[in-house]
Amino acid sequence: MFAHFIFALLRAAPSLQVKRAFLSVLSIVSFDSQSRSKTAISLTLITLVMTMSGCDHAQPVSKPPSAESKPSANSLKNDASQRVVSPDWGNAATLTAMGYPPVATGDVRLWDRWVDTPSLPPDIVDLGGRYQPNAELVAQLPIDMVIDNPFYVHARRLYGDVPTESVMFSASGKVATWADYTEPTRTLGRLIGQPTAAEAYIKQSKQNMEQAGAQLQARYPHVNKFAVVQFSDANNVRMYVNNSLFKPAFAAMGKELVVLGEGNNYGFVSKRVGDLAALDDDVCLLIVDPLSPITRAEMKDSLIWQRLGYGQTRCIGELTPIWIYGGMSSLVSLANQLSTVQLQGGAAS
Repeated sequence: MFAHFIFALLRAAPSLQVKRAFLSVLSIVSFDSQSRSKTAISLTLITLVMTMSGCDHAQPVSKPPSAESKPSANSLKNDASQRVVSPDWGNAATLTAMGYPPVATGDVRLWDRWVDTPSLPPDIVDLGGRYQPNAELVAQLPIDMVIDNPFYVHARRLYGDVPTESVMFSASGKVATWADYTEPTRTLGRLIGQPTAAEAYIKQSKQNMEQAGAQLQARYPHVNKFAVVQFSDANNVRMYVNNSLFKPAFAAMGKELVVLGEGNNYGFVSKRVGDLAALDDDVCLLIVDPLSPITRAEMKDSLIWQRLGYGQTRCIGELTPIWIYGGMSSLVSLANQLSTVQLQGGAAS
């Protein structure tokens, strides 16, 4: 109960300066039974907040617009919309691509390794771990809403009284469809008060993907079938199947996704590298990074991999990171990569 009281008091502080002072005092207060009681501590902190509230007339300083091409988490667009936090990368990426990036998201330091595009704003706040956000940091942020999905429900207790909404990008059945990605995008638009921006983004995304498909066709007219994998190690892969985002992405580009079996709820099926021999010779294998240097070296020495003939008798290509569990922005990122990907071997020759 005392922790809840302290959290509520922190959220009630009128400014970021007061909140920081509050946390500084709280951090040095001893809760030892031989010092002061929790009641005395509470009164001390309340007095601190009230005293500083009366003399704190400083207005927040707005950052000047960034000269970089990256969007800003504190841009004028977000001033006119709901200020949101999203620990989920799929929602964070789609909001950023729409032009309304969240104030904060989790694991920012790992974004480039697993998501890559779109780039996050330089001033976005890192919440810490996506699955265990920093509660004290969240309490200091000027936000209107948290947008997460069912994977992050356990963390909702950390947000205090901030409203929370769930938006999930995933297949509604065994085969993912275009609607599985457009409808959550529309939901995001409604939640942040920008439904028109969401519709415009969906329309532009479809056009971009169709153009990317035409470019791919012009570059490699004989490559129409693709299988997509990520390597766990030199002997095992995750093959992405019909309930993954690759299905609607390839469909929008006029291409076919080839799979070996039915996947799990995450859109992939585990396979041994030798199982790839079951793919027809005209299927081009796409490897999604990250691919560790150790695995890459072991693949070169693998007799099984050598006998498969990828890069010689069979087509292969490699893609930079795409957030597999992302939303509309992941579809567009995949299409853009495919428009410029370097394929070699087999049908690409």
